[in-house]
Amino acid sequence: MADAAAQPVSEKYEDIVARLARVVERLEGGGLSLEESIAAFEEGIRLARAGAARLEEAERKVEVLLEGDRTAPFSGQEK
Repeated sequence: MADAAAQPVSEKYEDIVARLARVVERLEGGGLSLEESIAAFEEGIRLARAGAARLEEAERKVEVLLEGDRTAPFSGQEK
Protein backbone atom coordinates (compact mmCIF):
# COMPACT_ATOMS: atom_id res chain seq x y z
CA MET A 1 0.00 0.00 0.00
CA ALA A 2 1.27 3.49 -0.81
CA ASP A 3 2.01 5.76 2.11
CA ALA A 4 -1.51 7.11 2.60
CA ALA A 5 -0.39 9.40 5.41
CA ALA A 6 1.73 11.31 2.88
CA GLN A 7 -1.15 11.84 0.44
CA PRO A 8 -2.57 15.37 0.49
CA VAL A 9 -6.16 15.69 1.62
CA SER A 10 -7.82 17.60 -1.21
CA GLU A 11 -11.02 15.66 -1.78
CA LYS A 12 -14.60 16.38 -0.82
CA TYR A 13 -15.76 16.16 2.78
CA GLU A 14 -17.72 12.96 2.08
CA ASP A 15 -14.60 11.30 0.67
CA ILE A 16 -12.58 12.35 3.71
CA VAL A 17 -15.19 10.83 6.03
CA ALA A 18 -15.21 7.59 4.02
CA ARG A 19 -11.41 7.36 4.18
CA LEU A 20 -11.48 8.09 7.90
CA ALA A 21 -14.05 5.33 8.44
CA ARG A 22 -11.78 2.84 6.65
CA VAL A 23 -8.85 3.88 8.84
CA VAL A 24 -10.97 3.40 11.97
CA GLU A 25 -12.04 -0.06 10.77
CA ARG A 26 -8.40 -1.02 10.21
CA LEU A 27 -7.43 0.19 13.67
CA GLU A 28 -10.36 -1.51 15.36
CA GLY A 29 -9.66 -4.74 13.46
CA GLY A 30 -6.59 -5.29 15.59
CA GLY A 31 -4.48 -6.95 12.88
CA LEU A 32 -1.97 -4.12 12.52
CA SER A 33 1.55 -4.03 13.86
CA LEU A 34 2.54 -1.21 16.17
CA GLU A 35 4.16 0.69 13.30
CA GLU A 36 1.12 0.18 11.06
CA SER A 37 -1.16 1.27 13.89
CA ILE A 38 0.81 4.47 14.43
CA ALA A 39 0.79 5.23 10.69
CA ALA A 40 -2.96 4.60 10.51
CA PHE A 41 -3.54 6.75 13.59
CA GLU A 42 -1.52 9.58 12.02
CA GLU A 43 -3.56 9.30 8.84
CA GLY A 44 -6.76 9.32 10.87
CA ILE A 45 -5.74 12.47 12.73
CA ARG A 46 -4.81 14.17 9.47
CA LEU A 47 -8.14 13.19 7.90
CA ALA A 48 -10.11 14.28 10.97
CA ARG A 49 -8.41 17.69 10.90
CA ALA A 50 -9.02 18.04 7.16
CA GLY A 51 -12.70 17.15 7.64
CA ALA A 52 -13.05 19.66 10.46
CA ALA A 53 -11.44 22.33 8.28
CA ARG A 54 -13.91 21.57 5.46
CA LEU A 55 -16.82 21.91 7.90
CA GLU A 56 -15.49 25.20 9.26
CA GLU A 57 -15.05 26.50 5.72
CA ALA A 58 -18.63 25.54 4.84
CA GLU A 59 -19.92 27.20 8.02
CA ARG A 60 -18.08 30.44 7.17
CA LYS A 61 -19.57 30.39 3.65
CA VAL A 62 -23.09 29.93 5.03
CA GLU A 63 -22.57 32.77 7.52
CA VAL A 64 -21.38 35.08 4.72
CA LEU A 65 -24.36 34.15 2.58
CA LEU A 66 -26.78 34.79 5.42
CA GLU A 67 -25.25 38.12 6.45
CA GLY A 68 -27.11 39.97 3.71
CA ASP A 69 -30.32 38.22 4.67
CA ARG A 70 -30.70 39.76 8.11
CA THR A 71 -34.17 41.12 8.76
CA ALA A 72 -35.68 43.24 11.48
CA PRO A 73 -37.72 41.45 14.15
CA PHE A 74 -41.43 41.26 13.37
CA SER A 75 -43.36 43.73 15.49
CA GLY A 76 -46.81 42.42 14.58
CA GLN A 77 -48.11 45.90 13.72
CA GLU A 78 -48.61 47.14 10.19
CA LYS A 79 -48.57 50.83 9.39
